[in-house]
Amino acid sequence: MKDFGLLLLRVGLGLTMIFGHGYPKLMNIINGNMEFADPIGIGQTPTLILATIAEFIFPILIIIGFKTRLSTIPPALTMAAAFFIFHANDPFGGNKELALVFLIGFISIGLIGPGRYSIDRA
Repeated sequence: MKDFGLLLLRVGLGLTMIFGHGYPKLMNIINGNMEFADPIGIGQTPTLILATIAEFIFPILIIIGFKTRLSTIPPALTMAAAFFIFHANDPFGGNKELALVFLIGFISIGLIGPGRYSIDRA
């Protein structure tokens, strides 16, 4: 039952991250819209590209359970930046709360591991 729960957590968080955050950013890149926040001071374009990789590519790896523990690091760091830097002055709720939920979820998957239903365990 625990392994099924971990599968559900990986797939649920991964798909939500992809379609709620990563895919829209990928479409912005494809359409040439490189405007994006720069909360850590590396420039809008690099920040958008890194956030897109963290929110689109790595969740795919998490969903299938490939290098799962390592794959949780980029989305967790992105959500930490969203929560602690970009949304730091926002009231709790909405985007700030969602960033924290994602952060906790990805850290949890990273600590617990992917479970039996994953490529890592195949």
